[in-house]
Amino acid sequence: MDQVEEKYGITIEKVYPLNSPEEQDRVHGPALWQRNPDQCCNLRKVEPLQRKLGELRAWITSIRRDQTATRAGAGKIEWDKKFGLVKINPIADWSSKQVWQYIREHGVPYNALHERDYPSIGCTHCTRAVRPGEDARAGRWAGSSKKECGLHVIQAAAQSAGGDV
Repeated sequence: MDQVEEKYGITIEKVYPLNSPEEQDRVHGPALWQRNPDQCCNLRKVEPLQRKLGELRAWITSIRRDQTATRAGAGKIEWDKKFGLVKINPIADWSSKQVWQYIREHGVPYNALHERDYPSIGCTHCTRAVRPGEDARAGRWAGSSKKECGLHVIQAAAQSAGGDV
């Protein structure tokens, strides 16, 4: 984030969960991510973002259709029913190759974990490096059927605000 702020001359607004990891352990017990990853994602990611998005009329994401089957129907502009605002996915139709080409051509800062076999990066406890031959998101919630944290609920195209603009 420091590199992004420096390169683009911006200040990234950080949003935090209501409880620190230590407070979460006291309230919900240790290793909630193992016992109930959906609840952990809700507490650590979904609820904090929902608080922030409640102040806004739209949000921009970097999801792509080729990332997961649930994202395959993502429009470039959609109505986000979960958060009650417009959701803009400007690179929904890009491939991973196109993303990396853009990063290289424009010197976009990126997380160094990508260089260490982490093509998809989530939380510390729920992300591991991807092994040779595995899908790019195999390192997310490895060993479970979980595929999404709950931020990106994709509705059918007919329900989107603008279709595929």
